[in-house]
Amino acid sequence: MSQVSASKRQKELLRLERRKAKEAIREVKKTERLTRPERDPNAEDPDIAGIIPGPQPIIEQ
Repeated sequence: MSQVSASKRQKELLRLERRKAKEAIREVKKTERLTRPERDPNAEDPDIAGIIPGPQPIIEQ
């Protein structure tokens, strides 16, 4: 019966370690987000830069 308790305790410790690791990652991301330079709202979005709306030209091979 002590084997069950030991394995349960081991699972709980593993769960705590994962939780702490996730909290650390969240904290790092939060500080990165806060220290990131402010983006100009009038500037072109880098994700869609150079995309032309409408039908796309046929690519010839």
